[in-house]
Amino acid sequence: MELSRAAVLHPPEPELAPEPPPRRGVPRSLVTASELGWRFLVVAAAIVVLAYGLWYVRLVALPAFIALLLSTILVSPARALCRLGLGRGLSTAIVFFSALAVAAGVAALVVPPFVDEVGTLTDTVTGGAQKLGRGIAGPLGLSDAEVERAITGISDKLHASSGDLASGVLTGAVIVGQVVAAALLTLVLLFFFVKDGPHLWRWSVRLFPEGLRPRVDHAGRMSWSVLAAYVRGQALVATVDAFFIGVGLAIVGLPLVLPLVFLIFVSAFVPIVGAFAAGAAAVLIALVSKGAGAALVVLGINLAVQQLEGNVLYPMIMRRTIELHPVATLLVVGAGGIVAGIIGALVAVPIAAVVATVLPILRGHEPPPALDPAED
Repeated sequence: MELSRAAVLHPPEPELAPEPPPRRGVPRSLVTASELGWRFLVVAAAIVVLAYGLWYVRLVALPAFIALLLSTILVSPARALCRLGLGRGLSTAIVFFSALAVAAGVAALVVPPFVDEVGTLTDTVTGGAQKLGRGIAGPLGLSDAEVERAITGISDKLHASSGDLASGVLTGAVIVGQVVAAALLTLVLLFFFVKDGPHLWRWSVRLFPEGLRPRVDHAGRMSWSVLAAYVRGQALVATVDAFFIGVGLAIVGLPLVLPLVFLIFVSAFVPIVGAFAAGAAAVLIALVSKGAGAALVVLGINLAVQQLEGNVLYPMIMRRTIELHPVATLLVVGAGGIVAGIIGALVAVPIAAVVATVLPILRGHEPPPALDPAED
């Protein structure tokens, strides 16, 4: 009886099941790395699909983007004429055809001499590269013949590639037709972007849900500001580079100054890489035509102008609006060149600048101002 009462008052504790041996869980660092990995793959796949889609419709997308870049230059004078009392269509027509006349005049002055001398320019650069290669062949443990064969092979491949592009009557006709169609489309789009840009943008904003419209509108306006700052600033930088380097080349007495100036101006729109390539071409021409002393002088002129650009012009004009690290610029230019060649390298930096501006706004890191539907 007492035993049963003790059992009731103090029941025996149930036997606990043996604890399972501890399992080794997946390290947190590996989980984090896997999550970042698949997100990165998704983003990379989306970028590849987008790039492929744009490349597939490049005959439309590229003229539209070039027209958008050019419109950043023409919008301000067209609006100034509107403020003087002229109609929007008449103001746009005056600015558009004036710009077209200026571009045609510059092309008539520059393009024929450039076309006449571009073959000589290529041969001279190749000769300079061969002369430089023979000079450094000894320290590198190579023979002059090996260096010359390597440089000649590269030159032959470039000539073969250009010949393949132009070979064949049908292929040549298709290329000419595509270029003409793209140029006409660019001009038509440029006219309407200047004339009806605000209306087109408001129509585009209305395609988004009402709650997103202020943020999309703000992102678009900031993108426009970035593009305008890039085009105007880069045009000024390219003009300064071409002028001062061209004056220096003329003083040194270098041949082929005009095609070199044109090459320097165009290559300035490809940051870092373009300046290096144009400067190298000028140095090689000086080496083969005037000797090592002139080549060193031309190198010094290029370095001085590049220092002026990098330390004075670029911070003052560009970096206030476009914040891209030089490493990011190099990667973007390289990726653009791989995807779409020279054109891709030219448009890669403004596209990257717009993306870097738009992403924080769309993610909500920057509050948008109130949307004014009546704003022009």
